[in-house]
Amino acid sequence: MSEQKFIRPVTDEAVLKATKEIMVKFIEIGKVTPANFEEHYKLVFKTIRQSAEELNDDRAA
Repeated sequence: MSEQKFIRPVTDEAVLKATKEIMVKFIEIGKVTPANFEEHYKLVFKTIRQSAEELNDDRAA
């Protein structure tokens, strides 16, 4: 029997949750401060979103 796998696309909610978790860790280790939070948040969010889009594109192919 072949095993079917149900692959769900990466959602915007998942991207936001991943970004939040990474930012929390960066704050805990002192990499992110209130002064540079916005800059880091934008970079992390953009990177995760691009990765998710590539993953979704690969799955659709």
